[in-house]
Amino acid sequence: MDSIAVTTRIVYTVSRLNQEARDLLEDVFPLLWVQGEVSNLSRPGSGHLYFSLKDPGAQIRCALFLNRAVLFRDRLRNGQQLLVRGRVSLYQPRGDFQFIVEYVEDAGAGALRRAFDELRLRLEQEGLFAPDRKQALPRFPGRIGVITSPSGAAIRDVLTTLRRRCPSLPARIYPVPVQGDGAAERIAAAIHLASQRQDCDVLLLVRGGGSLEDLDAFNQEIVARAIFACPLPLVTGIGHETDVTIADFAADLRAATPTAAAELASPDRLEWLNQVALLSDRLERALQRTLLDRRQRVDELTRRLARQQPRRQLQDNAQRLDELSQRLRQALHNHLQTAGLRLRHLSGQLHALSPLGTLNRGYAILRQPDGHILRRADQARLGDTVEALLSQGRLRCQITAIDPTAEGWPDSRSPPERERG
Repeated sequence: MDSIAVTTRIVYTVSRLNQEARDLLEDVFPLLWVQGEVSNLSRPGSGHLYFSLKDPGAQIRCALFLNRAVLFRDRLRNGQQLLVRGRVSLYQPRGDFQFIVEYVEDAGAGALRRAFDELRLRLEQEGLFAPDRKQALPRFPGRIGVITSPSGAAIRDVLTTLRRRCPSLPARIYPVPVQGDGAAERIAAAIHLASQRQDCDVLLLVRGGGSLEDLDAFNQEIVARAIFACPLPLVTGIGHETDVTIADFAADLRAATPTAAAELASPDRLEWLNQVALLSDRLERALQRTLLDRRQRVDELTRRLARQQPRRQLQDNAQRLDELSQRLRQALHNHLQTAGLRLRHLSGQLHALSPLGTLNRGYAILRQPDGHILRRADQARLGDTVEALLSQGRLRCQITAIDPTAEGWPDSRSPPERERG
């Protein structure tokens, strides 16, 4: 029994008392923010974290269980001023009053968080984080630039990842401090230097995890504007997956860790070799199918050619060509004979009508000095000198008498007609 009734008294067992006290505390107190100094920090093998928060007047035991502790394990140390959010409870087996922590930040992080939110909102309104200005990463970069501390774990993680994924890909290191005074200015200067040199195809801006104060250099406006103005694609890998900075918003691509940033920026040699092997196999199979199809086509054409007997067709065509050639030669010969006969006939007619033919029969042509031909006697004058054209040679004659009334010939026939008579 949880209670024993004695007359009118109610007696609680210790378990019931602690149970109801815990229920009462958890019902009455909502999620609270508590600030204090860390002391008695314990890290047992279970992965949970136990510590006390104290101020000058009091202290309270705190428990940070594994599912939350992994996010803050590296941030807690004795003597640190923390601002924690959680709920009041009671550890029932011992009756210990305790605070169950769900979120941790440095006590000074509140002001930093407000400044972070204000800067993020202002730069977002200016368009520095606009998705349409983000640049795509090259599939096969020739060189990768890495902006980080030369002595941190981040550079080792990045170089190890690059050697594993693509050993032939060179990297150029731009060493900068990643926290402390002047870190933001040095980071911005390195981004500007890489932009001017243009000797890298993609930039990585990386560092290991840390508190909000540790990441302050990556939350500065000068760094965000340098990233925005950078003509090279830039990938950030800052801290852990839960760490988000202003630089992450301004970058072309955000990776959860430095290792993830190197993986995003570099081609995987093994993956591409596998892809090449796969494509080579597909190409070989395609060529084999093509060759088989072509071989079958050749065989089919060979069979069709054999059925059509091209040798016989060639012989027939050759014989037909000889026949047509013979006919062409005969037709040409006949045409030339006919044309020759016609030519001789026309030549005879032309000769009969030619003035030279008339001159050969003993006639002459009289021509005045100005070249005019005399056709009538009245065209000449006494004493004129005329030229007589004969079939062979010329005579110069002087007119001594003119009889324009005389007939042209002694009889009525023309000279050619009399010759024929």
